[in-house]
Amino acid sequence: MQRDSRGQAPFSRGETPTRFLNVGAVIVDLDGTMVDTLGDFEVALNRMLAELALPPVDRALVERTVGKGSEHLIRQVLAEQLQRVAVSAGACPATSPQARYEQAWRAYQLHYRAINGDFSDVYPGVREGLQALQSLGLPMACLTNKPRAFAEDLLEAKGLSGFFSQVFGGDSFERKKPDPLPLVRTCEALGSPPRHTLMVGDSENDGQAARAAGCPVALVTYGYNHGRPIAEAPHDALVASLTELPALLTA
Repeated sequence: MQRDSRGQAPFSRGETPTRFLNVGAVIVDLDGTMVDTLGDFEVALNRMLAELALPPVDRALVERTVGKGSEHLIRQVLAEQLQRVAVSAGACPATSPQARYEQAWRAYQLHYRAINGDFSDVYPGVREGLQALQSLGLPMACLTNKPRAFAEDLLEAKGLSGFFSQVFGGDSFERKKPDPLPLVRTCEALGSPPRHTLMVGDSENDGQAARAAGCPVALVTYGYNHGRPIAEAPHDALVASLTELPALLTA
């Protein structure tokens, strides 16, 4: 097994490699898996916060919070920044996060739409990995908790949209990952049973959803995962690059 400069194994197959046999389709997460979008989130959130006369957020908080949908992200950031203001003033927060939520949501949507993709980068190996999966004849869908319109625009801006026959966002179904429903519905759209559909993601949301849906799951080692070690999330394989995926499926 190849090891990185620290002597660690960047690739791990987990305990059930047979789960990768007969994979006929692939579902790929977006933020933290294909595109590093922390810059986009940071800029849009800070423009939103400026409108609300709240202090800016740092990237570390964004990284811990992102991945569970825009609604969760905004509520968490509002709660953190209102508490920060209160602590600075030596008082309790004057308003609850929910009281400011609608204004924050409108501002965030406006600012994110304006800069979507401008402060983000495709991770190394993503295009090559997707091309290799495509060459195997595997239909692919993108499934993210990001709003679908934002996901479609980002994929188009980064030249990745052509790899996917389907794109689903956090507003596409009644529930979001880590609930298994989005994976089950995406498998239906791909015409592939969950047990034959590989989920590729970067967080426990993806791992938990895949386990509950019955999909094999590979997680990348470079994503966000709410600040927790990715090895703690449910997975069948850990990969350092999407270029490692074809070997999993053809071994």
